[in-house]
Amino acid sequence: MRLLTRVLAITASAATVATATVTTPASAATELVVNGTFAGGTTPWWGSAGTSMAVSGGRLQVKVTGGTANPWDAMIGQNAITLAKDKAYTLSFDASASAPVSAVTTVQLAASPYTRTLTKTFSLGTTSKRYSFPFTSTLATTGGQVSFQLGKNAGFTFSVDNISLTATSSATPAPTPTSTPTGSPKPTSTPKPTPTSTATTTPKPGSGPLAQTDGFYVDPGSNPAIWVRDNSGDSRAARIKSAIASKPMARWFGNWNSDIGSAVSSYVAAADKAGKLPVLVAYNIPGRDACGGHSGGGAGSEAAYKTWISAFASAVGSRPAVVVIEPDSLGDFNCMSDAAVQERNRMLTYATQQFRDKAANTWAYLDGGNSGWVAAGTMATRLANAGVRNIRGFSVNVSNYYTTSESATYAKAVNSALGGTAKYVIDTSRNGNGSNGEWCNPAGRKLGVPAQAGGAAEMLLWVKVPGDSDGNCGIASGVPAGQFSPAIAIRLIDGT
Repeated sequence: MRLLTRVLAITASAATVATATVTTPASAATELVVNGTFAGGTTPWWGSAGTSMAVSGGRLQVKVTGGTANPWDAMIGQNAITLAKDKAYTLSFDASASAPVSAVTTVQLAASPYTRTLTKTFSLGTTSKRYSFPFTSTLATTGGQVSFQLGKNAGFTFSVDNISLTATSSATPAPTPTSTPTGSPKPTSTPKPTPTSTATTTPKPGSGPLAQTDGFYVDPGSNPAIWVRDNSGDSRAARIKSAIASKPMARWFGNWNSDIGSAVSSYVAAADKAGKLPVLVAYNIPGRDACGGHSGGGAGSEAAYKTWISAFASAVGSRPAVVVIEPDSLGDFNCMSDAAVQERNRMLTYATQQFRDKAANTWAYLDGGNSGWVAAGTMATRLANAGVRNIRGFSVNVSNYYTTSESATYAKAVNSALGGTAKYVIDTSRNGNGSNGEWCNPAGRKLGVPAQAGGAAEMLLWVKVPGDSDGNCGIASGVPAGQFSPAIAIRLIDGT
């Protein structure tokens, strides 16, 4: 169900794009737990008597002896947690056990009188599960503690990963953005920032990536742009250049990039030098496109994916960017085993944490499928279990055809089920004529509204590259996924 965009060389040239300005977005939540992914070993986590800790397979494994009388007789935890009174927080983690047992997690004072502000008993099974506990702190302290109390059970092994404690911020609606068509003068009230020659722009306090840049970046190395340059004598080239290749669209990154850090950094640096905002797609989850099959593949293991996505986020760094995380990854669950679903949730949660922690000026969106696939309430649960609250929000309609209105209605329902705090973006690359119920290169589809801020969502984006095949199917018989077809492109321009 998804494209595999070919890796293409980036040139230093920039293009004129639609300009958009957004001010004062909600900032990403600050992580209060240190080393919750255990990438740095066990420090600063501690274990009491009756426990022994080691990191294995990227997760903390805690061996717990039996024979204890109380849950707190065998526990692990982390101290020096700062809490503000009357502030809302959420404690989340992935956990399992070698045998079904119950445990207790707390957020409390680390010293006498050990006052608790959160106490939750939860059941552990042998398959890892995502747990999330919202609470309002009754404590104002820099001496807080997160603990997992594991005693009062027979001997077993407790496995935990992706521990996160963040404040739950109320998102402030973004002001109505302004948008100027390509080639038109910018409003005089929105001065154009001067691009620097260095790789990093200077962020404005409290501002998001759009406010730090002068509109969206046009990828000079997109498949349509490369085809136009290589086929200037083709009668279709001028139309494809005008309608598609000159528009802002996403660059997809996956296992076809031999050095993900270098590939991402080079692309973001080119956009940054031009003073524009790049849109990137991370597409390397193991077992991707489990239902469609045309774009299968991905990283070879959970550990390999974590290494890859960490390098991706690090390569973006402090530069402004928009990143869509793993299209289709939460829609494919009906084609996956329970174990594969749990593994995917761990990887996606880790991905959201990486962008939260390493890419401060990135608005990241976890993909939330489309309005014709998974019920809104179900998708909200899946997004929550995969860490959507660590990032800006979610995307809908990626590589699909549902109208902007249909997609916005769906996204609003998903967001309502999430509590109304997330932002969302809509892929409008091919939704000009809506959906006919087919997803793989259907006839009669049309280009949608080009990238802009606002317009029924936080942003409308061309995430799918128009003209790139969905696979060897539909009107693109014989054209593999990710390969650009001028015939498809012209049909999208004409709506035929």
